[in-house]
Amino acid sequence: MGNREALLNGAKKSLLEKGYDRTTVRDITAAAGGVSMAAIGYHFGSREALLTAALVEALEEWGAAVQGSTVTVEATAKPVNRGRYRRWWSLVIKSFREQRPLWLASVEAFLQADRSPAVREQLARGNREARRGLSALLLGIGEDKVDTKTARSIGSVQIALISGLMIQWLNDPDHAPSAEEVVLGLREIAARLG
Repeated sequence: MGNREALLNGAKKSLLEKGYDRTTVRDITAAAGGVSMAAIGYHFGSREALLTAALVEALEEWGAAVQGSTVTVEATAKPVNRGRYRRWWSLVIKSFREQRPLWLASVEAFLQADRSPAVREQLARGNREARRGLSALLLGIGEDKVDTKTARSIGSVQIALISGLMIQWLNDPDHAPSAEEVVLGLREIAARLG
């Protein structure tokens, strides 16, 4: 493993242990096996860019894990139905509980985006990719078959739902909605919209 990969792994470990804001360059290099601090500048340009790259990679790993689950594999065989969608939301909600440090770090990173164009661009690129992947999942098609309009509609709504539900679970897990309530709420909204 080269310095770049070691730094990414060290940054992911530090993010989950300390969060985005409290992770220092020293934390990252120590977790990376003593890689020099100068290597961060050389490979990533800044601590923030490295942390954001690590966060994006961690979120991609989360997405791949959810996508690799039995429920999601079942869902990708054809367009998702109510039962599969509820089971998918159950997995997402489970990750809010079990991977809380990852989700907290993502919130911290979004706060950094306002001050750093590089961080904003990395996060925006991740959102664009997620829109396409989430649309493909719901429609039961390959990502290469998802057009821009569909990604921007279905994928954007899915990201909004994930983000909003994540905030509720991070802030007030005892009163956050269940998977069944999410699906029921969407059905109610759709019925009212006609």
